[in-house]
Amino acid sequence: MTDDITPVPMKDMRVGRILMIDGIACRVVDIDISSPGKHGSAKMRITGIGIFDGQKKTLLTPSHADGEAPVIKKTKAQVVSVGEKTAQLMDSESFEIYELPIIEDLAGKLHPGNEVEVIEATGRRAMARILGG
Repeated sequence: MTDDITPVPMKDMRVGRILMIDGIACRVVDIDISSPGKHGSAKMRITGIGIFDGQKKTLLTPSHADGEAPVIKKTKAQVVSVGEKTAQLMDSESFEIYELPIIEDLAGKLHPGNEVEVIEATGRRAMARILGG
């Protein structure tokens, strides 16, 4: 496992946690557990929504197995300019300037000068929310 992914026991998985499913960081939205049969162990069907692209993914795994959880890094950035579908941001610590797509929740609410929270995992970034009201 790499530094940005950590092992997590599947039996400890809960709704709301973030898990790697098919190489995509997903927020767990549903967990179904089938009881063990005569010749097998309990199975888990975990449904997640991608935190960067909104894709719905499903993972079927034994409950005694280990899964992969990405390490989520949260940073602050200031909005420099706002376009139709993207916003130009400046990192508050490194002063790096980069562009990110505007998520649906922030459409129309984002203005230059706003401070936003940016989440980063597995080499990808996304705006999470506007900070400070």
